[in-house]
Amino acid sequence: MARQNYGFNKRQRELAKRQKKEEKAQRRQERKEAGITEVVVGVDEYGNPIFADVGPDGEPIAAAETADATSES
Repeated sequence: MARQNYGFNKRQRELAKRQKKEEKAQRRQERKEAGITEVVVGVDEYGNPIFADVGPDGEPIAAAETADATSES
């Protein structure tokens, strides 16, 4: 019976975490370049903040517009 290669598994997890972190940083950079910021508009029943996207002119951006902007890249 073959033994587990824990070092390989750990390395794969680390690579996945690094890739996810880089993708998140890229999304943040794209949002920053587009002038989109997040503003806290309230708190849900569990105490978590509720964010709304706001464009450079201060007007709220619909969720569909934000999804379209990020998926085009």
